[in-house]
Amino acid sequence: MSKVVVVFHSGYGHTHRMAQSVADGAQAELLAIDADGNLPEGGWELLNEADAIIMGSPTYMGSVSWQFKKFADASSKPWFSQAWKDKIAAGFTNSAGMNGDKLSTLNTLFTLAMQHGMIWVSQGLMPSNTKGAQRNDVNYLVSYSGAIAQSPSDAGANEMLPGDLETARLFGERVAGIAAKFKG
Repeated sequence: MSKVVVVFHSGYGHTHRMAQSVADGAQAELLAIDADGNLPEGGWELLNEADAIIMGSPTYMGSVSWQFKKFADASSKPWFSQAWKDKIAAGFTNSAGMNGDKLSTLNTLFTLAMQHGMIWVSQGLMPSNTKGAQRNDVNYLVSYSGAIAQSPSDAGANEMLPGDLETARLFGERVAGIAAKFKG
């Protein structure tokens, strides 16, 4: 079995709830970036030991949170030693808007993974884009690059839609499956 780590920042709890769904699907360990943009003790070692790293951040102003950006900048040490080269990578995000420039956040996560020489895993789900589709369907927001969710700005994390959380869980399951194939 592959070791998968979900590293994420969550400002209001929504991204944390999504991270938990991703981790449930991947049977992964959660690694939260704190409010100051730091990992807990042993966090860097955990990432270095992982076979797959799934990154998550809320979408704020069209990109990752400043806390996630601080983590990304601090990852230059493992970058320099190529510690994450050939690891499996993937990403997810949540924002209040239906679009909210989530793709820009996923592209930031993708670029970070590419700089580390990682192998990116796509969403791998068909879209729910027919006339009969409902907002609570899996992959209703139609992302191919990674998992995305939408939470109204006045809704708590406990009000996230089950369809978005199931999309995240299936995404985690996919990433873990790809990591297992690569591990051999």
